[in-house]
Amino acid sequence: MQGVRSKAWASWVVWSVGVVSALADAALEERAGRFLGLVNAGYQALYRVESEAQWKASTDVRPEHDAGSEVAGKARAAFNGNPAILREARELLARRRELPEIQVRQLERCLLNAAEGPMTNPDLVARRIAAETAQASALNGFQFRLGGSNVVANDLDRILARSTRLEERRLAWEASKATGPRLRPGLEKLRDLRNACAREMGYSNYFALQVAAYGMTADEMVALNESFMRDLRPLYLQLHTWAKHELARRFGQPVPNRIPAHWVNNRWAQEWGGMADAAGMDRYFEGRDPAWITRTAEEFYVGMGFPKLPPTFWTRSDLFPARPGEARLKNSHASCWHVDLENDIRSLMSVEPNAWWFTTAHHELGHAYYFMAYTRPEVPPLLRIGANPAFHEGIGELIGLASGQIPYLKAKGILPKDDMPDEVAVLLNDALTHAVPFLFWASGTMTHWEADVYAGELPPGEWNVRWWRHVADYQGVEPPGGVGSRGEEWCDAATKTHINDNPCYYYSYAIATVLKFQFNDHIARTFLKQPPQSCNYEGNREAGEFLRRMLSVGGTRDWRVLLRETTGEDLSTRAMVEYFKPLQGWLAKQNKGRKIGWE
Repeated sequence: MQGVRSKAWASWVVWSVGVVSALADAALEERAGRFLGLVNAGYQALYRVESEAQWKASTDVRPEHDAGSEVAGKARAAFNGNPAILREARELLARRRELPEIQVRQLERCLLNAAEGPMTNPDLVARRIAAETAQASALNGFQFRLGGSNVVANDLDRILARSTRLEERRLAWEASKATGPRLRPGLEKLRDLRNACAREMGYSNYFALQVAAYGMTADEMVALNESFMRDLRPLYLQLHTWAKHELARRFGQPVPNRIPAHWVNNRWAQEWGGMADAAGMDRYFEGRDPAWITRTAEEFYVGMGFPKLPPTFWTRSDLFPARPGEARLKNSHASCWHVDLENDIRSLMSVEPNAWWFTTAHHELGHAYYFMAYTRPEVPPLLRIGANPAFHEGIGELIGLASGQIPYLKAKGILPKDDMPDEVAVLLNDALTHAVPFLFWASGTMTHWEADVYAGELPPGEWNVRWWRHVADYQGVEPPGGVGSRGEEWCDAATKTHINDNPCYYYSYAIATVLKFQFNDHIARTFLKQPPQSCNYEGNREAGEFLRRMLSVGGTRDWRVLLRETTGEDLSTRAMVEYFKPLQGWLAKQNKGRKIGWE
């Protein structure tokens, strides 16, 4: 009998401990829930205030709009970086194993948000916000000059896309770099302020803070990007060799070792479009209404089962270039905004009727539809983000790739039904314009330069020389005057928008480039039953449902798990390498007998 009582007593103790533990867990969850409810409400309200202020500052550059943006930025930082919020988030995360994953992910996001403006050091945050505002104003309000006249970025791009006169191209390229000296002092100040904010939160530097969104260290991120380049290097060397021979032929010049930057039709040589003549699409867009381009991009998503964009998208967006004679200056970099983390979605573009803007409009609306997919009660405002930053870009890149596929262009009446484009030329154009040079720019030049500047604290007196060393080593490109011709009186890295306003981010574009080929490969083979290099997403509801399911989770799931569940594989260049395999064989034949690469 004593043994029975002992067993009963032991069972009762176990049961009691379980009840107490469950009650404690419930109390902890309730505490976390109350805290996160308050944080989400404040975060969303101030996010909207700051987004509205930044929108005005980006679409109509004026001192009063810059001032409004600065005040809003300070208000949001005061909330996100509030020491009381940091303290509670850290206390709760110390017991993370007792909390549901969605609460843990929100708490982690609280700390990442706070690191952009930790109010444990309010003077540091105020100085950073003031410096960010001043840098944005200098960037957005810069007036390009060419031949004694005011021009806009699109004018310079047109010259690089069309001119066959090297001197004219060189002057346009040099004009595009005039922003660098103006932006250098602000960037030097911001590097130190950003690093100081990261250290205030326990990170070694700002680069390390940014890659924490992937659950990675700075060294791991750099190594990942180097692995991308290692996998794609055989293709890139063949592509580089073919491109420099083709460009030398066009301009009547000797074949160079590295490609002069002004020979390429992109200001940073990050894309090499315009060389595959047989795949040139601009002529099919001439005379079309730019508004038709954005409406067609919306139709792409609606055809796959997504809803139409909110009506306010069309009334609040800024989609076209500033009109001739208009005094207003606007940011020239295409972007999409989730202004209130609800239904106020806008895009800032300068759409013109050409193939590049057709692709870009499809890309930017990819962000809009990602916003719409995860804006639902199950996803709290703190987690209304991509599964990781590259997922957002990857979806835009995916639809940009799909919008250039021949079957889709025929279905939309852009290409004649009986048109038979050269398949190799189309693949060559895909590689040059949207993929391979871009990967070496993003994984190579951009990732390594920002790692040097932020993680390595490279002295400002070495910035431009290091920049061009990376361009030469990773891209095989050099400035018009040759290696060593761009001294420290310039700051050519700063001419790239995101170096200033979204730093330590370009590895996300590189990952997105790899992801888009994984997503496209899976959709083409699983739902469309078509070759990945030539498929048409239009009207395919299965493909749309696949995307909707993936996008709707926002930041509530681990990105690695989500990628594995949706595509069946981990992050890999496999699909990208296979996509361009036919092209690599063709290039090897074209380059027979030529010196491959530039080293």
